[in-house]
Amino acid sequence: MTDYLQHAEELFPYTQAMRRDFHRHPELGFHEIRTGGIVAQELEALGIEVTKGIGKTGVVGWLEGSRPGPTILLRFDMDALPINEETGAEYASTNPGVMHACGHDGHTAIGLTVAKMLHTHRNELAGNIKLCFQPSEEGTYEEEIGGALMMMRDGVLETPAVDKTLSLHLWNEKPLGWIHIAKGPVMAGAEMFAVKLTGKGGHGAQPHTTIDPVVAAAHIVTALQTIASRNVPPLKATVVSVTSIHAGTAFNVIPQAAEITGTIRNFDPEIRQLVLERFEQIVRGMASSMQCEVEITLKQVTPIVINEDEISGRVLKAAQSVLPGTAIDTTPYLTMGAEDMGYMQEKTGGCYFFVGSANEEKNLNFSHHHPKFDFDERALVTASALMATAAADLLKSLPTH
Repeated sequence: MTDYLQHAEELFPYTQAMRRDFHRHPELGFHEIRTGGIVAQELEALGIEVTKGIGKTGVVGWLEGSRPGPTILLRFDMDALPINEETGAEYASTNPGVMHACGHDGHTAIGLTVAKMLHTHRNELAGNIKLCFQPSEEGTYEEEIGGALMMMRDGVLETPAVDKTLSLHLWNEKPLGWIHIAKGPVMAGAEMFAVKLTGKGGHGAQPHTTIDPVVAAAHIVTALQTIASRNVPPLKATVVSVTSIHAGTAFNVIPQAAEITGTIRNFDPEIRQLVLERFEQIVRGMASSMQCEVEITLKQVTPIVINEDEISGRVLKAAQSVLPGTAIDTTPYLTMGAEDMGYMQEKTGGCYFFVGSANEEKNLNFSHHHPKFDFDERALVTASALMATAAADLLKSLPTH
């Protein structure tokens, strides 16, 4: 059996160099021109067939094994975030206001490393690998949909059809050495909401002549907190977070309108429906009681990421083989973070796993999306070895079409 861990160790200088280069030059969703160009160049240098422009700035590599078999898609996200970096690292962002604050630079470097390993051992593969380098996992306001859906619209799961998917996330909520592979839901489904309240503006000294949308907004924000506390069963997790309120321009003017935005997240389709119904009832009821007109926009951002039992079991066996002695966490581990990989897994099924990347001793333990976020690069070796092993083993175990 191929020792992908040893191979990943040998390739670590390459993986680290690629990760640091991507970190220095972060690009926002659907703007990953440089990143995607380097990815395509590296894949083409291996002799891998490359298709560019899938999902606008996405890149897909096609790797055929020596024998017919299923097709596995490996997803690696490439985009950065609109955050000013404060790490002080020598490889810190050179793009002001943009940084890799979620580890996608590491994911892209892992993808290229996995491509090298699987290409080297392609004669051992019974089937095909689609290397999917995805843009805009974090989402963007420039498009109605994120990178996964955009790539799906461009046929990434077709021609030929993808049988299963594998994806991962470096995870700074847990220390280096922690691996999580579990069945069932792992990341929440997410909605984005916007509420516009229209009242009647006027002078702050004459509130009786107005219909105040600010007061209505305040009541709505407070009332929405009762959904999780009074409508959802205590053992069923849900989040209803108001994250912005915009109203007014002057201290003595009651504005004409107020806007509220936020997010709803949960792991259960029935709970999701309950929460959405209560959200509408509360917002419309409260707005009516305050004499305000209301417009509600609700948009699904991602579905729930749910791991298939059989595929997760096979990934677990692969992890146990390539990482002997590692205590792999298979207990339910749910995060309210959302992932558009849920759209692909909804269509094809697959496994999404986590690789611990924090190191408190090195002060590499800031959370994702923090301006000081960074991770222990030794996690790149573990993640690359596990992804390559899982992909190769899955090709062997899935039925041939």
